[in-house]
Amino acid sequence: MAERLLIADDDEFVRSITQEVLEQTGYTVEIAGDGLDAWGKLDGDPSRFDLMLLDKKMPRLDGIALLKRLKSDGRFKELPVIMLTGDTRQQDIVEGLAEGAYYYLTKPSTEEVLKRVIKNALAEFGQKRELRSLAGYQNNSLRILRRAEFCFQSLQEAKALALWLANASLDPERTVSGYSELLINAVEHGNLGITYAEKGRLLSEERWADEVESRLKIPRYSNRIVKVTLEKTASACTVTIADQGDGFDWWNYINFNPERAFDLHGRGIAMSRAMSFDSLEYLGNGNTVVTTVLTDAGN
Repeated sequence: MAERLLIADDDEFVRSITQEVLEQTGYTVEIAGDGLDAWGKLDGDPSRFDLMLLDKKMPRLDGIALLKRLKSDGRFKELPVIMLTGDTRQQDIVEGLAEGAYYYLTKPSTEEVLKRVIKNALAEFGQKRELRSLAGYQNNSLRILRRAEFCFQSLQEAKALALWLANASLDPERTVSGYSELLINAVEHGNLGITYAEKGRLLSEERWADEVESRLKIPRYSNRIVKVTLEKTASACTVTIADQGDGFDWWNYINFNPERAFDLHGRGIAMSRAMSFDSLEYLGNGNTVVTTVLTDAGN
């Protein structure tokens, strides 16, 4: 079944052109002329759409106001929202990303960029939905767990461990995406040395996963592991993730950076810090990160 997209834009020309491009790509597309019209379509059938393209400036209810309404409503937690804007002011971009926008597209965007961003968003949110659907099946033993240690190497192991850590935190729906992001970063950017620029290029060429698997077989990287330690008290769950890479300039990534707003990646750490954990701290050169989730007793 084709994914169903909603375009909310008061510019009829932009709406029609974008709709035509996306329908030719194979998506089912509906349109809304302003924020209130879009909210009516969403509120009336919350599970109807797989992704939303949202213009920032619209009459009656603008894009940021609608984005805030969506992200404060649990029914739309899994809906990826791509903001459309002709305004590239840094403070506006940061505001939208902080409110939960997946991506910013400037108007007009090329067909290639538009289709690539939508494809990536649908794939990423699909994976997160799968992780969250599997999270939460903890047994009672996780409630009395106090310490655990792990070592892993691959993306598949990272995803499996993210589920386990999320369940052990006793707050799986909130934390699973954050754990997944940090564990995958430890493999790709840490142990395998894939740079930020390289990942952007690999994503655009749809070769990222293949490159990760290829590097895992290279002797220089094949023996590297990621070490993970979980420690729990009555009030908090602390997870330490340490890779064997050279580290990175982590201070550039813990907050939303408007300079990366139009890149295909680069927001995961800031999103994890803001939404998945009560604290997230990198140590030293950046190859160790410590996260904390407070339990009910610690709040």
